[in-house]
Amino acid sequence: MSADQFYLWSDHLAPKPQKATDSLKRVSESVSVKALEPANDPTFENVWDEIVWRGLVHVSTDQEALRELLSGDPITYYCGFDPTAPSLHLGNLVQLLTMRRLQLAGHKPLGLVGGSTGLIGDPRPTAERTLNTKDTVAEWVGFLRAQVERFLSFEGDSAARMVNNLDWTAPMSAIDFLREIGKHYRVGTMLKKDAVSARLNSEAGISYTEFSYQILQGMDYLELYRQYGCVLQSGGSDQWGNLTSGVDLIHRVEGVGVHAIGTPLITNSDGTKFGKSEGNAIWLDAAMCSPYRMYQFWLSSADADVVDRLKVFTFLTRAEIEEYAALVDAEPFRRAAQKRLALEVTTFVHGAHAAAAVVAASEALFGAGDLRALDAATLRSALEELPHAAVAAETSVAQALLDTGLVSSLSEARRAIAQGGVSLDGVKVDDESAVVSGTLPGGVSVLRRGKKTLAGLFVA
Repeated sequence: MSADQFYLWSDHLAPKPQKATDSLKRVSESVSVKALEPANDPTFENVWDEIVWRGLVHVSTDQEALRELLSGDPITYYCGFDPTAPSLHLGNLVQLLTMRRLQLAGHKPLGLVGGSTGLIGDPRPTAERTLNTKDTVAEWVGFLRAQVERFLSFEGDSAARMVNNLDWTAPMSAIDFLREIGKHYRVGTMLKKDAVSARLNSEAGISYTEFSYQILQGMDYLELYRQYGCVLQSGGSDQWGNLTSGVDLIHRVEGVGVHAIGTPLITNSDGTKFGKSEGNAIWLDAAMCSPYRMYQFWLSSADADVVDRLKVFTFLTRAEIEEYAALVDAEPFRRAAQKRLALEVTTFVHGAHAAAAVVAASEALFGAGDLRALDAATLRSALEELPHAAVAAETSVAQALLDTGLVSSLSEARRAIAQGGVSLDGVKVDDESAVVSGTLPGGVSVLRRGKKTLAGLFVA
């Protein structure tokens, strides 16, 4: 993100309070209800109709049967998350929100973290995964479990439950696995699964380890059906072969029909992959992706994408989303839909206080608040998204301008200062001998050239 882009987004944040502390209070009040009380839209007859309207059903088992199932008595359903990284990401957030919507309709979620399937990993389209150590996977299981727990309710009649497939996989011998589970699978059918066929046609091929992944996921569904009466599994549409593996296995072994829903893979309107840029995924762990960076990610949503994002990633009602759609058409320069989207998702993932803090930082950076009133962590994470440099204390402002790339030479820096176009921490610099102080929270400074171009200084 360039400083100019960031300025254009922040320029329309209104109303602009005079103090960052006022901003924190205002934004906290505006988003806290959404964070605490997500709710389904009561204008839909049932939750199935709502998730279809929101575009969350790309593929599924019998839709009429699913509509009837979700309109009736509470059912138990599950979604699995493999610990192939120390954090979940935005693709997983689609599943977590879908689970929450079903829970709000009175159904009972099982959050599965794959302690066993994470040791293998589902087949990627092009190459074999690098296997992580058992200790690493076990550690990541803990991380993911804690994340999943943040998005579900564990109280009331529809209380969620967490499960780990290592609990029923580890005690099973290879012979028992082959006799009790493997005998129900036909190799010809397994070869037709999209992920498997893609790998078979690649130079890398596929190992038996990853080939067997669909059997393990199928066994998970069977075990959850037996233990909890689970009759619905959700997952990404790219996992459809693994989802139907369990549906078919339960039908063969138990003689009953169960269901699966595959949510769409979210892409941008230009066809690019959503949530990833040059390998830089948007993680749900604040240590891997700061709340500020997440907020800015949503704020940068294209007009062509933002309404669909509101449907998928927020609990705004259909009427509210239609109002934002009208604003996108009538007044796109205000970016009202993007701002609401950024607030809602950042609040849902990181909480109202963090969302308020990043909005306050956005406003303060561009003159609508007091930089010194910001908390150090939020300010530092904001500056990391701008051009920035680490400099020693007492470095000249002219040198800092060069180090951050705001100018191309020291002579250009001196001219900019002489012309009155440079400020440091909100104070105009009019002396060529001025030095960097790092007096803002966290030992940083904010350097500005002109009205729109900012840079961060991390002062040692």
